[in-house]
Amino acid sequence: MSVASQPQLADDKDWWRGAVIYQIYPRSYQDSNGDGIGDLKGITARLPHVASLGADAIWISPFFTSPMRDFGYDVSDYENVDAIFGTLVDFDTLIAEAHRLGIKVMIDLVISHSSDQHPWFVESRSSRTNAKADWYVWADAKPDGTPPNNWLSIFGGSAWAWDPTRMQYYMHNFLTSQPDMNLHNPEVQNRLLDVVRFWLKRGVDGFRLDTINFYFHDKQLRDNPALAPERRNASTAPAVNPYNFQEHIYDKNRPENLEFLKRFRAVLEEFPAIAAVGEVGDSQRGLEIVGEYTSGNDKMHMCYAFEFLAPDPLSPDRVEEVMKDFGRAAPDGWACWAFSNHDVMRHVSRWGSLVSDHDAFAKQYASLLMTLRGSVCLYQGEELGLTEADLAYQDLQDPYGIQFWPEFKGRDGCRTPMVWDSQVAQGGFSTVKPWLPVPVEHILRAVSVQQGDENSVLEHYRRFLAFRKQFPAFAKGEIAFAEPQGDALIFMREYGNEKLLCVFNMGAAETAVALPEGNWQALTGHGFTSNNYGGKIDIPAWGAYFARLA
Repeated sequence: MSVASQPQLADDKDWWRGAVIYQIYPRSYQDSNGDGIGDLKGITARLPHVASLGADAIWISPFFTSPMRDFGYDVSDYENVDAIFGTLVDFDTLIAEAHRLGIKVMIDLVISHSSDQHPWFVESRSSRTNAKADWYVWADAKPDGTPPNNWLSIFGGSAWAWDPTRMQYYMHNFLTSQPDMNLHNPEVQNRLLDVVRFWLKRGVDGFRLDTINFYFHDKQLRDNPALAPERRNASTAPAVNPYNFQEHIYDKNRPENLEFLKRFRAVLEEFPAIAAVGEVGDSQRGLEIVGEYTSGNDKMHMCYAFEFLAPDPLSPDRVEEVMKDFGRAAPDGWACWAFSNHDVMRHVSRWGSLVSDHDAFAKQYASLLMTLRGSVCLYQGEELGLTEADLAYQDLQDPYGIQFWPEFKGRDGCRTPMVWDSQVAQGGFSTVKPWLPVPVEHILRAVSVQQGDENSVLEHYRRFLAFRKQFPAFAKGEIAFAEPQGDALIFMREYGNEKLLCVFNMGAAETAVALPEGNWQALTGHGFTSNNYGGKIDIPAWGAYFARLA
């Protein structure tokens, strides 16, 4: 299919506000050609599953040409599809089918760094005088030969790697094979914006920007200051990583990024109804940066930080704290919340490992996520209640996990293949041994097992997404919290004349909750049950209650 003939969805410029976005990790979604790795044709074949959930959009993790040192997050050609995933024609077909099903398509842009095999870097490292010599971050050694400063890589060790050809260090915030681009150079910015236009012309509806706050570095290469131990947390890097020992004010989070994001947004505005969400990875100033990047309606449409992707367990107080912190940090911004993704332990294991009723826990947390103010990212497999896979060291593929094993086991446990059919080898993902093993406990939760079972986690996701779409207040309304009652989280969503009450019992025992004043009419169709009597409700463990003000 030619680019010009791509079908377009209705041009609702505000479609992203309150949208439910389903994240697909392409290596692990569906293998269509029997090589053990998922691909674009596989995604296209499974789009009816996404449509059956009721998601508004998909976000596809990187499928660009790559040596796969970081499984696609190290790009060697931004304008092509890696052969293991298929071809540009396969991508065009995917876009067409998604649009036919009413699904928007967002793709992952990784432009803070490239692969060291990208032709741009190959040229840049060839000499100090070539045309792209300044396209990456290069610096001389200190007089004693050590790196230019104390910056650390999030994947371990120094953020500087020595290049013997240039006799200089180059910067890498991640793997040594992922050199950071120098966005201080206008030529680099212009070329990256050309990449954005390339994919917009192919019909994509938006982007997820990887590591958005890493785009710029301090030109003076000043050392990061030490971070006081009491201010450290493990929200963006595991506790065993010394990356947490620094305050990252010079190697990322630089103010120059704001002007580049305005240039990026201007390109999006050349096309109808495009949206972008940015990943802000910072353990101290995450929400503040989200506020900066989403302010003024001229930069990002929305961003997500790591508050709900962190190990800290959720409680009524924690949920309210994060939402209020976001409101203060980004009063005119918009959040995109997720509990799981391809980089963190699946949330039913991260927060619910000790919970006896696994399915009730999974259903409640899904419903909580989908009723908070903001847009929503669901990660493939969470609609099945999949747990974090416990892999043996010899099965690991993730260099991050291999580096910090065994204290940190990396990201492979959340990246194992999607399970479709319990009666077929490899859960229906592939006909051969896949790139990561398929756990037996996952096969028992395959789509085929849960399909049509009204008590299953899968059917709850479908039911609750349909319930959510009936009420604009869930997608676009304001949020106001009532005083928690024990383990009960209580908040209101309001949009126009519609006011909804949401109550979540985040505890392992039944609890009684006094309703706020007002004529509350209980809503149905969401899958939860409760006993209502005289202005009070009894909510089961991991249960919920929803009502509308009459």
